[in-house]
Amino acid sequence: MTSEVFVPAGFVPPTALVTEQFRLEPLGPQHNSADHAAWMSSIEHIRSTPGYPDGDWPPRDGMTPEENLADLRRHASDFARRTGFTFTVLDPADDVVIGCVYLYPPDSEEWDVTVQSWVRADKAELDAALADTVARWLVSEWPWKRVDRCGR
Repeated sequence: MTSEVFVPAGFVPPTALVTEQFRLEPLGPQHNSADHAAWMSSIEHIRSTPGYPDGDWPPRDGMTPEENLADLRRHASDFARRTGFTFTVLDPADDVVIGCVYLYPPDSEEWDVTVQSWVRADKAELDAALADTVARWLVSEWPWKRVDRCGR
């Protein structure tokens, strides 16, 4: 899918979402250590989160920090090319990574975008609030109306 199909050519993607409970910013290599620690501490919790039905991510055995860095670079490249948009979810009080949000082209023409999100196991109470807040943000600030929430 080309970026023009996923987002209109003139669309400027939002780069922040701030609430009292969390703050989103584009995921990039600068988040490697905190991102790696966040998901490595919560592999089974994330794998049980709606939207991760294929069982491939996160890997049961984890990744090295170098492998994670390559993954973050890929997400940052997707953002720059406008072919996908991945956001880190930060605690607004201390910038600790508490989760991640992925916005990518859907597999079906039924949807405009597929959104997946996860939070660390020790922040599980934020899972539904994050998913619901992001869904509202997508239809109000992004060019999409048909949001595949992956079973949420």
